[in-house]
Amino acid sequence: MEYRAIGLMSGSSLDGLDIVAVSFLEQGGQWQFTLDASACIPYSATWVERLRGATELAARDYCLLHTDYGRWLGEQVNAFIDRHQLHYKIAVVGSHGHTTFHLPARHMTGQIGDGASLAALTGLPVVTDLRAMDVALGGQGAPIVPIGEKYLFSDTDFFLNLGGIANISATEPRVAFDVCAANRVLNMIASLQGLEYDKGGALAASGSVDESVLKKLGMLPYYQMPFPKSLANEFGTEVVYPLLKDSGLSIPDMLATYTRHIVQQIAASVQPLLSLRPVNADNEFRLLATGGGACNEFLIASLRSALHPLGVKIEVPALEIVQYKEALIMAFMAVLRWRQEYTVLSSVTGATRDSIGGALWIGQEA
Repeated sequence: MEYRAIGLMSGSSLDGLDIVAVSFLEQGGQWQFTLDASACIPYSATWVERLRGATELAARDYCLLHTDYGRWLGEQVNAFIDRHQLHYKIAVVGSHGHTTFHLPARHMTGQIGDGASLAALTGLPVVTDLRAMDVALGGQGAPIVPIGEKYLFSDTDFFLNLGGIANISATEPRVAFDVCAANRVLNMIASLQGLEYDKGGALAASGSVDESVLKKLGMLPYYQMPFPKSLANEFGTEVVYPLLKDSGLSIPDMLATYTRHIVQQIAASVQPLLSLRPVNADNEFRLLATGGGACNEFLIASLRSALHPLGVKIEVPALEIVQYKEALIMAFMAVLRWRQEYTVLSSVTGATRDSIGGALWIGQEA
């Protein structure tokens, strides 16, 4: 069977909306994909402010934002379809939405971006709320991309996404969890110097690591918790960032210290996963690094130095996969939901069972 789908992803770093069109081919349970078109649509200053402040809104204003953002997503999909001449070629749209509240201990997660509005504007079937069923079943609702990694990237040992939050997943056994806040914190620090982000990690490379601040970061309770586990955006913005900002360090030193922290936490996360894997004859493992942080040359070089002694080789794929892997998997999850197949793995999230997640909104062409 062949499917063409659109995937939408908005991450906690607020750098923009990732949108892709993908062709999927399934034969005997084996999947192949072709990335047909892709774009990152930057958020305006207004949208950044509205999304950043979503959790502080009154209920009525929050609901209005949910609807407004869903309609904006629909407008972007329509423009993308026009630009790439995809009319009557798309079977389904998978939209992650933008995460606001994430409280799995209370069986609740929230991603804004009204699916009904998106479906109404595009006239296409739309799948949203991809995490909600897993959370209702007692899972963390995160990470959810391992289902796509299982079927679309089956020849890799570990997957590391360096987005607003860094998360890692392993293929044997198939487990995954959030590691630490990543780009969201680095970008907040860079903004103190009027920059959107620290390009290539150049500022971090010019700074010095403060061992006392590094120790304080490493003592945060989250890092002592066993997986499965997941992080809300507030961990980075309300716990980690204030600790760094109030440290009295210079901006380069804050960036250097937090980059070292990210590297330490990833290395600490890989070690127990290695002990769970089957014996590997050549004792070498492949780790695929994607997300915006994979373009941070200083961070990747530091990770390579830390993981090489463990026998882990970091691979950074083609730029389109680096930038759009999560949006690609949102499109894939929408196809699985359309086929009524599992979209979230309980071995990853800790839910009571695998689940078919996602609300399906049926659009209708005018």
